[in-house]
Amino acid sequence: MDNKFTRRQVIERALVAAGWAGLVGSTTLAAACSRETPQEPTNEQTKAIGEFSDADIAWLDEVADTILPETDTPGAKAAGVGSFMALMVTDTYSPEEQAAFREGMNALEAACHDANGAGFMGANAEQRLALLETLDEAQLRQTTQDPEGGTHYFRPIKELTVLGYFTSEIGYTQAMRYVESPGRFDPCVEYTPGEKAWARHA
Repeated sequence: MDNKFTRRQVIERALVAAGWAGLVGSTTLAAACSRETPQEPTNEQTKAIGEFSDADIAWLDEVADTILPETDTPGAKAAGVGSFMALMVTDTYSPEEQAAFREGMNALEAACHDANGAGFMGANAEQRLALLETLDEAQLRQTTQDPEGGTHYFRPIKELTVLGYFTSEIGYTQAMRYVESPGRFDPCVEYTPGEKAWARHA
């Protein structure tokens, strides 16, 4: 039996195990719930959001799609995760957090230039993936070894990618199994390795 998991399945299981709030932080989620949220643009209607230009959102889409690429289901770019990230940062982050997120984007772009001699948009798929894997390892080390030392700049980008994808229509209805009316509660449903997780209900 082949028990190998795709990168998306690993992230999905981590998301389910940790819960939505554990990945993004209760403060950010509380802020998002306390404000009236504008309608999220579809991927086909991407437009500037707050301080994020069309080019910024396209860049975020490519980063997100490298984290969660198209497999047997559409990837993060198809789910409009770039627009989601721009909207979340604009509507729920403090000015200081927004500045830190922007600095993180700049730092990622600079790291790509240093590693590949080109920005993220000019790098090929293998270069993009290698860079993000290196940054992910760095943020995990920083989180576990020096939790009081601040947040690595890649962590918020990854967290918003995962949150945006798995709360999008594509993430809920295609990457996970979704039943609009879940019926009776059964805490002991059998699970077969490789099956999609069930989408959560608020």
